[in-house]
Amino acid sequence: MRNILIVGAGKGIGLHSAQLLSDENLFTISRNLTPELELLGTQFFELDVSKDDLTDLNLPEELHGLVFCPGSINLRPFNRLTEEDFLADFNQNFMGAVRVIQKCLPALKKSKSASIVLFSTVAAKLGMPFHTSIAASKGAIEGFAKSLAAELATANIRVNVIAPSLSDTSLAAQLLSTDDKRIASAKRHPLQRIGTPDDSAQLVEFLLSDKSSWMTGQIIGLDGGLGNIKL
Repeated sequence: MRNILIVGAGKGIGLHSAQLLSDENLFTISRNLTPELELLGTQFFELDVSKDDLTDLNLPEELHGLVFCPGSINLRPFNRLTEEDFLADFNQNFMGAVRVIQKCLPALKKSKSASIVLFSTVAAKLGMPFHTSIAASKGAIEGFAKSLAAELATANIRVNVIAPSLSDTSLAAQLLSTDDKRIASAKRHPLQRIGTPDDSAQLVEFLLSDKSSWMTGQIIGLDGGLGNIKL
């Protein structure tokens, strides 16, 4: 049984990943302990990793997997975004990951075979209006992951990024609040549907497993074809 840390496990993709990996020895972090997460009986820490002190985060000596799921959907015209908006997205999406990985690096190295899974967005690849802040912070994740993968390869620590399109989670609730919005969102994707949390969770499971042992430094589009196909 492997030791795996999932950050942002309270809901959405993080929760579905925890449910799918419930046979592992799970350590989870979220700003709130949700009933669904509590049912899994994980070793839980209530933290905001973008700003809380991580000194006393009690993790095992060896960590085989780290999944960083927190994200934001702050969609506004560029001229209505403030510097504080950009910094808030950057701290949540990028600096939170940096802080957690630095905290966990000794344990990841000690396992002698570990996998880090981060999340970006299709909007970092495909220019989309009103996405400047989120695309900037997730674009930072992609560049960071490639460099980190190169640096940690000799320690046999793999680093990969999942870049989904719109998924049916609470984070996207306002974008999918009516049937018309759901239909329009689905039609924008070549495969004619929006993503589900399980789509991402299943890819998380694969990237943590030995089945992906020869993959590192990859940005994996999970977007219904939106990032590469035009119909």
